[in-house]
Amino acid sequence: MWRNRRIVALLFALLATQVAALVGPAYACGCGAMVSDGQSRIGVDRETSVVRWDGRTEDIVMRFTVRGDARRAAWIMPVPGRATVELGDGALFDELRDLTRPEHRSRSYFWPRDRDWPFSSGTRDGAGAAAPSAAAPVGVVGREQLGDFDVARLTATDPDALRNWLESNGFELSDRLSTEVRPYVDQRWEYVAVRLAPREPGKVLRGDLDPLRISFASDRLVYPMRLSRMARTPQSLGLYVLADHRMEPASAIGGAAPKVTFAGPVRPESGPLATLVAGKPAFLTAIDQEFPEPGRIHADHELRAAAADTPYRRTVFHDELLTVGGVPAWLLTVTGVAVVVAGSSFALVRTRRRRTVAVPVAGSGSGSGSGAGAGAGAV
Repeated sequence: MWRNRRIVALLFALLATQVAALVGPAYACGCGAMVSDGQSRIGVDRETSVVRWDGRTEDIVMRFTVRGDARRAAWIMPVPGRATVELGDGALFDELRDLTRPEHRSRSYFWPRDRDWPFSSGTRDGAGAAAPSAAAPVGVVGREQLGDFDVARLTATDPDALRNWLESNGFELSDRLSTEVRPYVDQRWEYVAVRLAPREPGKVLRGDLDPLRISFASDRLVYPMRLSRMARTPQSLGLYVLADHRMEPASAIGGAAPKVTFAGPVRPESGPLATLVAGKPAFLTAIDQEFPEPGRIHADHELRAAAADTPYRRTVFHDELLTVGGVPAWLLTVTGVAVVVAGSSFALVRTRRRRTVAVPVAGSGSGSGSGAGAGAGAV
């Protein structure tokens, strides 16, 4: 009897393990969902995106930094219109990072602080202070192999049909993701489904993946974010936005207030950035936003022109003790004041001594002369 119970318990545990392995969790990222194959794990540590919009066409170039043990995964992104997909240039992100670096400035302070002599004998460390057809539920409008990416461009009028198509290609989507894509289906959006499968046998998806560039027609600048509400941990969004003017999100869509970290015109003459903007001047706006509670995300980001094209660059100040010839200015000042005070005191003492006059003894000189004169007259 006891042995039979142990066998039943062991079978139950094995069954639970297999069921858990079949559930492929979706990892929300900035503008899509990453799905594993149910037998491995993959997580997105960071997603950096560049958005270019000229009033008619929108280009999104994105690069994922991933971790986990997955040898293949799927990524789904909704788009408002028919999209084209190609490999992006990783040097684009390096160029934009250099363009938007904070300005470093030094500022001096007079009085010593905790890490300065005489309060500390150590040295300072010098650290300074984001129109489908209704004929079929799912249609494949294009498919191509781009490096390690197998890219399929889909139309879908039924979220369950989209899930079924992806599952038939080796990926399992949760019921929740099927529910979350419903608003996009209702708006008759399309999808870019990317199968990440390195050609090199046994290679694991890890680190920085090759960037993808997705282009589609759009009369408004929109950045899909609604799927990020599925994330289980706080999310961070970083966007480089290139347009004719300084851009800003129309609302926070459930996150913290977006922060502009750079704003200014750029005129690239060569390189990947010049290619992206077709050699034309553009206004670059870098935006960061935090989502402490992803479940509160309720819409996609729609960006609009700001009231003015005001330039902005972050400034990092490095505080340094004011010195003169390598000597702290406060020490020179205090020493100088001490010398002046000492000198003044010494001069005052000397002046007082010079003004001191001896008092004469009474009757010692004038009295004798009077007596002599009187005596002579008497004779």
